[in-house]
Amino acid sequence: MDAQLRRGVLDVCVLVAIKNKDSYGYKIIKDLKPVLELSESTLYTILKRLEEGNMLVVRSVEFEGRLRKYYHITRRGLERIEEFKEELTELMKVYSFIAEERVL
Repeated sequence: MDAQLRRGVLDVCVLVAIKNKDSYGYKIIKDLKPVLELSESTLYTILKRLEEGNMLVVRSVEFEGRLRKYYHITRRGLERIEEFKEELTELMKVYSFIAEERVL
């Protein structure tokens, strides 16, 4: 898969994983495991990029004597999910065309 496309897909997967409930790194990896394998280093790179893009915010909470970072999706993050769904519809048309090798 193209690196840019993969990057966009992974970003949206992480946003969807925290869409309904704030979450933390290990739980995000666990929640995404049935769909894709994601290393901690990849996840934290994605989370940092999403935070810089104002698609999520971070808060620290003490848990068992340590600080745990929780990620919360923002309005911009929700908008990105919807944008991706529109892009996916277009991409699926192209994929269908390629897969079927139809001539227009």
